[in-house]
Amino acid sequence: MKSTLSLKKNNDFQRVLQKGKWYNGKLISIYILKNNKDINFIGIAVGKKAGKAVKRNRIKRVIREAYRKIDPEIIKGNTIVIVWKSKNVYENLKFCTVKEDMIKCFSKAGILL
Repeated sequence: MKSTLSLKKNNDFQRVLQKGKWYNGKLISIYILKNNKDINFIGIAVGKKAGKAVKRNRIKRVIREAYRKIDPEIIKGNTIVIVWKSKNVYENLKFCTVKEDMIKCFSKAGILL
């Protein structure tokens, strides 16, 4: 069974964004809410100011892949929403910088093993 599932519904995103703790990085913000289950849920949000659909989908793919690489090191039982900061320029999008930023945010949150 997968250790991470995706958030699909708007009310799931809203619950995490309103009740969860947030941690800022240079490129992303992470909202975390405990879910008392043995599995993580992840949602990725990229606003329309980031660009048209092609650019937004590329940003989501890079974020999803960075999370996949870090996933084995993350403590289970969290609902996570990753929000791309729209002030960032799409041309500066690099996998290694997103991964480093994500590691910093997760270590601030204290959910890395």
